[in-house]
Amino acid sequence: MTPPVFAHGSLRLYLLALLDEHARHGYELIQALSERFGGTYSPSAGTIYPRLSKLEEEGLVTKTADGRKTVYSITDAGRAELEGRRHELDAIEDEVTDSVRRLADGVRAEVDEAMRTLRAELASAAREAKRSAKRSTRTTMGSPGGTDAGGGADSGGADAAGAGGAAGSASAGASGGTTNLQTETNRAVHEADLVLAEFRQQVRTDLRTQAHRARVSPESVAMLRTRLAEVRAALLADLQR
Repeated sequence: MTPPVFAHGSLRLYLLALLDEHARHGYELIQALSERFGGTYSPSAGTIYPRLSKLEEEGLVTKTADGRKTVYSITDAGRAELEGRRHELDAIEDEVTDSVRRLADGVRAEVDEAMRTLRAELASAAREAKRSAKRSTRTTMGSPGGTDAGGGADSGGADAAGAGGAAGSASAGASGGTTNLQTETNRAVHEADLVLAEFRQQVRTDLRTQAHRARVSPESVAMLRTRLAEVRAALLADLQR
């Protein structure tokens, strides 16, 4: 459910301010609002279009067809309305700042909860892997030896027993080594998940903070994509050595 980030009547005035920058169609207005809120708030079409219709009825905006799109433009009456309520618009900008901070805090809390869950899953997986390793070792070490029941085995029997014991020890060592390696691998994967989650949280918070100040450019996104691709390539090269 979309949080009520605008007070009654504030969204209407904010739409006029956006149209005063330049004409836009409905989807562009939705995108502009989402960008102003750093992606933490995105109004639905059912929220935007009824207000645009009302503004048109009042003569504050006009609409024109541009192919399959309807473009809305502010009128002189709309600019006069906006100028007469400039002090209200300044207050709305402050509300937007507070709303972005509040919504970002909510996102951060959700991510923190997800991080706690991930840590708990990591600890649980590590304990389960350790228990599995112990069970595997006990099962292997408890397998039957190579000596007979009477203790009077000939040299062939002794050799067989020795071979059986050596094979059992080798099997136990191999099994234990494989289990330990798998345990370490599972732990490393979970730790990598934790690192990625922390990185994502930090970057999302930074982006939302800067987006409200209109400081996130397409070049920044392209740089992020390039650097992440480089990190992934380096990681794959390390894993495949």
